[in-house]
This record gives sequence, structure tokens and C-alpha cells, in this order.
Amino acid sequence: MSKTVYILNGPNLNLLGKRQPEIYGHDTLEDVEANCRKVAGEFGLDCVLMQSNHEGQIIDWVHEAREKAAGIIINPAAFTHTSVAILDALNAFEGAVIEVHISNVHKRESFRHHSYVSLRADGVIAGLGVEGYALAMRRMGSLLA
Repeated sequence: MSKTVYILNGPNLNLLGKRQPEIYGHDTLEDVEANCRKVAGEFGLDCVLMQSNHEGQIIDWVHEAREKAAGIIINPAAFTHTSVAILDALNAFEGAVIEVHISNVHKRESFRHHSYVSLRADGVIAGLGVEGYALAMRRMGSLLA
């Protein structure tokens, strides 16, 4: 039986490929999902990609992951810098957690330099574009082997 990885995406990532392509690139969330599925398959993993603009929905998915997933890859987007609630939910999850950001958040506005999610993450990937998701999936494959 294969292990499942939840890939959770926060606000505005449904607009990936259309919103600020100079920062986030031209790939869509569907492109990210296809690439993650390809990499997950190399490790015998299943992945479930979800996106919400609502903090509570992301928290509910983290809670669901406690029963259904061995790992979480999360791009909390703007919730990165504000959500103690997502951090608390992740702290209740026993599997591996990798935080991903498409842009280099440390090269942007100062309020983006702090991440609550990083306090729980086993690893953080930032500034490598959507390729960061594939790298996170490769790492998850190693962690869950």
C-alpha cells in the first residue's frame, strides 16, 4: 500500500500562472499537480493536491491528514506570516512537513520574512519557483522510504 502526501496550497494560488507571473511564473496549479504526481510515482507515493483561500479549510485538511497522510507539503502563501492556527494544526500532525514558497520570501517585503509554519516544518524550500514542489516531493520520498 502506498503512502499519501497532502499538498496544501493557500490563498491566491488558484491564480498561479495568471497572477504576478513576474514573481510566480507562468505554470499553473494544474502543472504543479502533474509534476508532483510524476515525482510521487517515482517513490511509490500518492499525492492529493488541494487549494483554498480560507484558513479554516486548510486547518481542516491538516486535521484530515492525521488519519490519511504520511506527509504534508504546504505552501500556506500569505497565511505563512499570520496563522498561528495553521501552526497549531501542523503541530498536531505526526508526519513529515515540508514548507514550500515559489518566490524567495526573504528577498521581498520585510513582513514576509517571518514564517509561523517554519516552526513546525522539517524543511523549507523557497525561491526556486514551482520546481520547489518537485524538490519537496523528492525529499518527502526520502523521508517516507
